Amino acid sequence: MNIALFSGSFDPFTIGHADIVKRFLPLFDKIVIGVGYNEHKPSAMLTPDERVQQIAAIYKDEPKVEVEKYSDMTVDFASRVGARYIIKGVRSTKDFEYEREQAEINKLLAPEIETIVLFASPEKAAISSSMVRELKHFGRDISKFLP
Repeated sequence: MNIALFSGSFDPFTIGHADIVKRFLPLFDKIVIGVGYNEHKPSAMLTPDERVQQIAAIYKDEPKVEVEKYSDMTVDFASRVGARYIIKGVRSTKDFEYEREQAEINKLLAPEIETIVLFASPEKAAISSSMVRELKHFGRDISKFLP
């Protein structure tokens, strides 16, 4: 089975994230959306369980998508779920450099796992979880940024 891991904090899961899943879905038998969290860093908007529930609800009718939370290293989680690929979306050169560094370290730790990067759709490139959290903080409507 060709399994990919789409990992992130997803606090919250945006229409940009959903677009990446949609575009990668035809390439894999299964995509595991891994909601990563640090037990020592409080969530700014949603708990890990709330994020898992919300994302799972989005994909309730898509049998190729599973959602799980994890708090260990991404490559270890990828191995546990049988993923041979880590998929990422990048919005900018800053994102690209960060993901490139992560991919290099992951390759050293788990040579059997490849990272594949997909560029954000131009109309969604400005959308980030941190931007959505800030808008919410200031009382703005964030519904158009969420699936």
